Amino acid sequence: MPDESTRTVLVSLVAGLGVALAKTVAAVVTGSTALAAEAAHSIADTGNDLFLFIAQRRSSRPADDQHPLGYGREAYFWALIAALGVFVAGAAFSLREGIEELIRPSATSLFAVAYAVLAISTVFDLVSIRQSAGQMAHQARRHQREFREESRVTSEPSLRAVFLEDTVSIAGDVTAFAAVALNQITGSSIPQAVAAVLIALVIIRVSLRLIQRSHDFLVGAWAGTAGGSQGRDVAGVTQPFRPAEEENARAFLLGYPGVTAIRQLLATFVGPGQVWIVARVDIDDGLRGAQVTALVRDIESGLKQWSEDVYRVDIVPIGGPPALP
Repeated sequence: MPDESTRTVLVSLVAGLGVALAKTVAAVVTGSTALAAEAAHSIADTGNDLFLFIAQRRSSRPADDQHPLGYGREAYFWALIAALGVFVAGAAFSLREGIEELIRPSATSLFAVAYAVLAISTVFDLVSIRQSAGQMAHQARRHQREFREESRVTSEPSLRAVFLEDTVSIAGDVTAFAAVALNQITGSSIPQAVAAVLIALVIIRVSLRLIQRSHDFLVGAWAGTAGGSQGRDVAGVTQPFRPAEEENARAFLLGYPGVTAIRQLLATFVGPGQVWIVARVDIDDGLRGAQVTALVRDIESGLKQWSEDVYRVDIVPIGGPPALP
């Protein structure tokens, strides 16, 4: 059985494929520029969903000798390729169609067909966004965050991409519908040309956002700045781990008897929902070798219980003069 993220991508892929085919046929039949722009948008989204499905499959492979931290970051690589696909394929075609329509106006016919296809497409997109928004809401509740914040900072690139794709697709359907209606009312094709350009600009904006987020995770940015989650505070209140709350993490570590100071604390994502923590800590000079080993194991185990997002912990005990806390 596919996991929830894979199911979300598959639902988007199936819905997007049906929408893309319907819009393409309708655009050819009606000659609608706005519908052609939306068809290109839907085709690009479908191709991107294929990349996201590849991301889900490849990033879920277990760690091996060549990749001791696993393959989780492949999800961000393929999500980056998908975002570039939206930018190049969808935006470029939509922008070209809009500019071409402004320069050489064309005539649209069979308005009823255009309305019907856009209405049906909106229904398909609503089915897809119900799946992606439902998963996003579940993640937000688990992380005790607002829905909007979760959509911005989630470490799940496929979920972020599908949710934004669905949102933009629905907005595009509504924009195209309004443009076709204005064309029919006024007899001018300018509204459709403007709609195509607006659709292209929105696609570009969303693509740049997705590219930036994938870049942040790929280069190993500090988990808080890459959109991580926060962990249990020292009182034991369950929260998703957000290393931006560095003081809580430091307090948690310093709460262990034998830890006298923290020299360095790093946290970065090695995959969706997988945080790698590295800490260099000063320990009590009175502890013996076996006691130090037991303390390190206890800290590593405790941090993994501290948050379900903690994938790996490496504690490096440092001897010699203690550093400042």
